[in-house]
Amino acid sequence: MIYSLHGELIHTEPNLAVVECGGVGYACRTSMNTLKKVGGANGEKKEVRLFTQLNVREDAVELFGFADAAELAAFKQLTSISGVGPKAALSILSDLTPSKLALCITTGDSKTLTRSPGIGAKIAQRIVMELKDKVAKEQHISASDYVSEPVAAAAGGNAAAEALTALCVLGFAMPQAQAALVGASPDSTVEELIKYALKRLG
Repeated sequence: MIYSLHGELIHTEPNLAVVECGGVGYACRTSMNTLKKVGGANGEKKEVRLFTQLNVREDAVELFGFADAAELAAFKQLTSISGVGPKAALSILSDLTPSKLALCITTGDSKTLTRSPGIGAKIAQRIVMELKDKVAKEQHISASDYVSEPVAAAAGGNAAAEALTALCVLGFAMPQAQAALVGASPDSTVEELIKYALKRLG
């Protein structure tokens, strides 16, 4: 298994980056977000590192590369779902960063996923349904265990738990996220709670 490539970026085109290592050019299928991060526009050559996933099928062997481990992990999660192939995963990751994808999943926002080319409503709903618990678990979050009584009472139990999970996925510390939710209306939806907390967090 090829874990990563470290070499010179010698060519890019939509959803493709070629990295030369030891005189060999490796063509990596990738997302537009990764291409933005690694640069290489206008024929510029630069040193890059891509985290990779090798996919072997009967009719093709393809190497996928990403600018960071988080995007690679998101790619693996997406392609683990039946009906979501590498092309669909790259389409989503070209529109959404791993943190924004995690936020969509934890809040049940399948509609945002359908904005990516080739992603229909059924596939988007399946992604949310199958990955929701996995995303929370991998972030080491059990939101219902961490929502304090004042927060739950102010913001409304389950919605507060889901909002807290999303905030932690976005990188906020648990105490910081809890404090930001205090004072929210108990009738707020998950999305409203997240907006409320983000506004307070600045």
